[in-house]
Amino acid sequence: MRRRSLLQLAGASAITAREAAAQEKVARATRATPSPRIKDVQVIATAPVGLRLVVVKLITDQDGLYGYGCATYTQRADLVVPAVERYLRPFLIGKPADRIDDLWQAMYNSSYWRNGPVLNNAISGVDQALWDIKGRQAGLPVYQLLGGKCREAVDCYGHASGADIPQVIESAKGFIARGFRHVRVQVGVPGQAGYGSGRGDVQVEKLHNAPVFEPESYLKRAVKLLESCRNLLGDDIELLHDVHERISPIQAVRLAKEVEPFRLFFLEDPLSPEDIEWFRMIRQQTSTPIAMGELFNSPHEWTPLIRDRLIDYIRIHVSQAGGLTPCRKIAAMGEMMGVKTAWHGPGDVSPIGHAANIALDLACYNFGIQESYNFPERVKEVFQGCPELKNGYYYASEAPGWGIEVDEAAAKKYPFGASERGTQQQYNGGWGEIRRRDGTIIKQ
Repeated sequence: MRRRSLLQLAGASAITAREAAAQEKVARATRATPSPRIKDVQVIATAPVGLRLVVVKLITDQDGLYGYGCATYTQRADLVVPAVERYLRPFLIGKPADRIDDLWQAMYNSSYWRNGPVLNNAISGVDQALWDIKGRQAGLPVYQLLGGKCREAVDCYGHASGADIPQVIESAKGFIARGFRHVRVQVGVPGQAGYGSGRGDVQVEKLHNAPVFEPESYLKRAVKLLESCRNLLGDDIELLHDVHERISPIQAVRLAKEVEPFRLFFLEDPLSPEDIEWFRMIRQQTSTPIAMGELFNSPHEWTPLIRDRLIDYIRIHVSQAGGLTPCRKIAAMGEMMGVKTAWHGPGDVSPIGHAANIALDLACYNFGIQESYNFPERVKEVFQGCPELKNGYYYASEAPGWGIEVDEAAAKKYPFGASERGTQQQYNGGWGEIRRRDGTIIKQ
């Protein structure tokens, strides 16, 4: 027995010695490879399909090691570019590229006044590029750096729309046929500028030359739409609807109550950020799930809604909040409070931004749903390795980092303004105005 114990001890000692030798080898290799430092910060500004996309390229002092991040603020893209080039670039040159949270805090505080959309997007571009670099160093996709998958793929919703209700139904059936189980439905009001839908050729009497929108006309039409969709599409399809902040707070309370029988997956952005105190009244009066946050930039906006459980889905545009670093913390807060994620994901989020959304979707337990976008060929020409959308699911790339490379020569073929039309070109990428019949401006 004693001899056997001595042999076991000798074997254990040998294993321990081998482990110690292996650990020392790793330590030596780590000491031999210095931390990468930021050598340059560049901006890639491109609009392959008319939507202004801003991408930050962060280059390190190690050959071939760089990363991309989304800084897309389409409506004020020309302001984000100098914010990166003239302010963040000189601040970052020479700093270590492997201290992501530390650099985020430094950038966030560097302007003194903070939580604005221009600075947040500039920070996001750098932040996401740092995560891309970290993934490339590790040889892993970013979602693995966040803890790995909580699910196999990312459930998405499609955008069904039409000038009238029958057109919306047919559009929704098209998404269902392609495998989507969640569909956002939007219908136009004849002659009016409805969000995400056509208006038809009807002329509306008005006291100005701008597009017109009347909240009461929209409300009646929206309720009829949702009733028809539930009756004609069945109970197994999840319905979503976007108000887009265009009605008054008390009208939002009424709408949430009126659509309750149609069992929406969520009602999106019923209030503007200026009216968030009204969410308490909505919560007290209806069980309709609420999604909010597309226009949020500041913790002062999302913190009270999540903390007090006044919404069901947080819908932040990740670059508007400052990138992946703050949004993974927002997701963690939401998990503690029973609030799920539904990150903003239309065409004015670059493919890199979509990849960041997907990384969070896969790694966060409290994922709810993801807005989808079918990348056009010209976008794929510039951004090689776009996330794959199949049967209503997004699938992440298994390549290191975001798994996306930017063809900078192709990006230069589509400068800002080259393919923009209508108000996007007229207002330098910004939105136009929408007014009531009497001329009152409508929030949007």
